[in-house]
Amino acid sequence: MEFIDSTEDSAFRAQVRGWLRANVPPELAHKVAVGEELMRDEHLRWHRLLAAQGWVAPTWPQEWGGTGWSLTQRFIFDEECYLASAPQIVAFGVLMCAQVLFKFGTEAQKQRFLPRIYRGDDFWVQGYSEPSAGSDLAGLKTTAVRQGDKYIVNGQKIWTSLAQHGDWIFCLVRTNPDAKKQEGISFLLIDLKSPGITVRPIDLMDGNADANEVFFDNVEVPAENLVHEENQGWTVAKHLLGHERMNAGRIGLSKRFLAMLKQRAAIQTDGAGRRLLDVPRFRDRMTRAEVDLMALELTARRFLNELRSGRPLGAEVSMLKLKGTDIQQQLTELLVQVYGPLAAPFRPTDADTAFEPFDLARACLVSRYNFYRAASIYAGSSEVQRNILAKATLGL
Repeated sequence: MEFIDSTEDSAFRAQVRGWLRANVPPELAHKVAVGEELMRDEHLRWHRLLAAQGWVAPTWPQEWGGTGWSLTQRFIFDEECYLASAPQIVAFGVLMCAQVLFKFGTEAQKQRFLPRIYRGDDFWVQGYSEPSAGSDLAGLKTTAVRQGDKYIVNGQKIWTSLAQHGDWIFCLVRTNPDAKKQEGISFLLIDLKSPGITVRPIDLMDGNADANEVFFDNVEVPAENLVHEENQGWTVAKHLLGHERMNAGRIGLSKRFLAMLKQRAAIQTDGAGRRLLDVPRFRDRMTRAEVDLMALELTARRFLNELRSGRPLGAEVSMLKLKGTDIQQQLTELLVQVYGPLAAPFRPTDADTAFEPFDLARACLVSRYNFYRAASIYAGSSEVQRNILAKATLGL
């Protein structure tokens, strides 16, 4: 099943596809395609290429550099970027912190931070989860005590993605320990170069170290870096999480995984010499994943239509996160199965021999499989998403 774009959207898709084909650096596309970790300079290189084109911030108001694209065109752009193996823009600055500043920031904060975010001058990260406050984010314990024109921050954040590259971090901190959990939280912007901050990498089972612990030891933060009102940070956090989950389905990524899977299953044989595409049990699992992906895209397009009509999305957007991550896990599991022993990491035993992956699609496959086990945890665990849907959407 293919979704047919309008004539205008078809022309837009062709424009985006052509530009990506001409401008995605091949070495970056290669690393994305095989699942290798991107370094800070590589993330920022792609960010700045898009900024120069005027495409780095499609969701921003046009007076701040936004593209003015329709919701459908934004959807198409994201999908084409995934299909082209383009690096994904790190969302913490452009999508997340910027949206908070547009909604809650002072004019001085906007003028100070937004141009730098757009140009890629600063690398932003998110300071939310803590050792005892993951899915129960409102239970966070990192404190910020007001002393004159500054806050003194103490505590720890964990699973902080890409903090090893970060210049700034936006944090949820507790400013009123006596209030109810959600009512004593504030939203602070913190310079990661401030004295008293320690970033410690966490080695993950996929072989990468993109997650980190961040420790705050009497860190001084100017009070002017408070976004919105003191003790009103939970309102800011809910606004931000809505933007995060709307983009969590990663439909284009799953389409790329599905194409890899079909291509390999058409030539890979089982012990009886049958193509895997002709093995009923394997074909059934692959078909179920494809049908789920079609349904997810249909749901996302329905949400887009509702947004176009002016109806704000509520808790039902959690469906995209919940089902999208489930599909990512299904497809990466099937990819490991279709490659079998060849999915294992491979490098020559002779140190003088250059490493040339004999099949681009299977390189780093186990690492990719391991990474997407976490997809049902980050950005709100699947259990939390089901609770949100049950209470807020189904009224259970």
